[in-house]
Amino acid sequence: MSWMDALGGLVSQMGGGEDDHQKAEKGFDDIAGMLPSGALADGLSAAFRSDQTPPFSDMLGQLFGNSGGGQRASMLNSLLATAGPLLLAKLTSGGGLSSLTNVLGGAFSHGSTPQLTEAQAAQVSPEDVTVLAKNAEKHDPSIIDRMSEIYAEHPTLIKTLGGAALAIALTKIHDAQTNR
Repeated sequence: MSWMDALGGLVSQMGGGEDDHQKAEKGFDDIAGMLPSGALADGLSAAFRSDQTPPFSDMLGQLFGNSGGGQRASMLNSLLATAGPLLLAKLTSGGGLSSLTNVLGGAFSHGSTPQLTEAQAAQVSPEDVTVLAKNAEKHDPSIIDRMSEIYAEHPTLIKTLGGAALAIALTKIHDAQTNR
């Protein structure tokens, strides 16, 4: 069975009922490994932008908390690059983002954005990531797409976002593929 057939079957089972979130969570396990990462990234972007899910920054903080070292470092380095040294300086002055400030020290004060290692990323709290993501999104909304691409490579982590996000993502992927 192709991934499109499997996805179509799952989306048709969901059909708009109250138990769609549960069906999405169950069915996601079956098709996650079949989905092309680009399609999954598009679906995840839709879930991040949806008014039916928590704000992007909250969901990203949740993903960060559930991620391993490599994903944490990759995500943080993308957020830091998007925020840039001026926004980082603003956010960390006055004691904000304490765990991130401790990791960064003054590394961004010289006009460059540091690259964090896995060990450094492990010291940053999900709460600081939430604040950073919220501000990075205001600075450059395309950060949602970059974060979606990073996490599309790790479908098991996406499942931690819950049934609402999965249902939105799967429906978006299905709609995009059937409208081609």
